Amino acid sequence: MVEAVIWDFGGVLTSSPFEAFNRYETERGLPKDFIRGINAVNPDTNAWALFERSECTLDDFDRLFAEESEARGTRIPGRHIIELLSGDIRPEMVTALKRCKERAKVGCITNNVSAGEGAGMARSGEKAAAVAEVMSLFDHVIESSKVGIRKPDPRIYEMACEALGVSPASSVYLDDLGINLKPARLLGMTTIKVVTPEQALKELEDAVGFPLS
Repeated sequence: MVEAVIWDFGGVLTSSPFEAFNRYETERGLPKDFIRGINAVNPDTNAWALFERSECTLDDFDRLFAEESEARGTRIPGRHIIELLSGDIRPEMVTALKRCKERAKVGCITNNVSAGEGAGMARSGEKAAAVAEVMSLFDHVIESSKVGIRKPDPRIYEMACEALGVSPASSVYLDDLGINLKPARLLGMTTIKVVTPEQALKELEDAVGFPLS
């Protein structure tokens, strides 16, 4: 029996920031996934990792990311990346979250940075308000920028289960990145990789055993 459904935020409840990254790359004639490639180098100690654990400031990230991207051929200020992070709310996923909340505990684990407004990193007033409304639905939210731990560190999933008072084996976890799902799965959680909202909701319905639309 599923006692908790735990959600990633960006790329799950909102559109993926990777879509914004790709648009940025296209506009500037860069190879597709150039930005993701920068973040894949030294993934535990690069500028992105440091910022998600609040181990550097926005000014530091702006400079460090620019240096890392320049080393790979094109200088991109880190502030440009921050401006691309906040996606659009996916209404069908929010509806599913509400349905889950009616029958189980719901939590959120998000890797984020302390440059936007709240867990969703929204920077505009209207978008920040929409994000805040969604975040208020959760029984507990864990933000990497506040706890100093980021996915895929197994401790962050354990923290979520402990905060919700459930075991990993009775929990479902959704994320759009396979690297973040692996440790959750090893802990015993049922995991769902979000490729599209339609696919994810079908898998989530199968996992929880009740309709979500």
